[in-house]
Amino acid sequence: MGKIRVERVQELIKQELSQIIAKDLKDPRIGFVTVTGVKMTGDLQTATVFISLFGSEEEKAASWQGINGSLGRLRSEIGRRIRLRHTPEIILRQDTSLDYSERISRLLSQTRPEQTKKGGDGGES
Repeated sequence: MGKIRVERVQELIKQELSQIIAKDLKDPRIGFVTVTGVKMTGDLQTATVFISLFGSEEEKAASWQGINGSLGRLRSEIGRRIRLRHTPEIILRQDTSLDYSERISRLLSQTRPEQTKKGGDGGES
């Protein structure tokens, strides 16, 4: 498949899945969930979907169970909304990059006050 077609299908699946999760899934376990990306194989047979979960650890675990329990419904809705010869298999992965960047920001903010107390801006002359 052409690279441009794969990228277009990836973006379309990302948009549709975001909408399905936000509006159509009625599972009470699913909290605040964001589809952060989709990576498709070149033959459009498999879509790896990256999902960020927000909330406490218990809420994240419940949301993950709810999303995994709705995997068949997600795939059938994608097949109905997007006209492809074969509906791709959906593989879910948790995207922890937001948690990682939040942790880095927190660590940086903790080190900045220490540098100020030492009387310098961190630079050597």
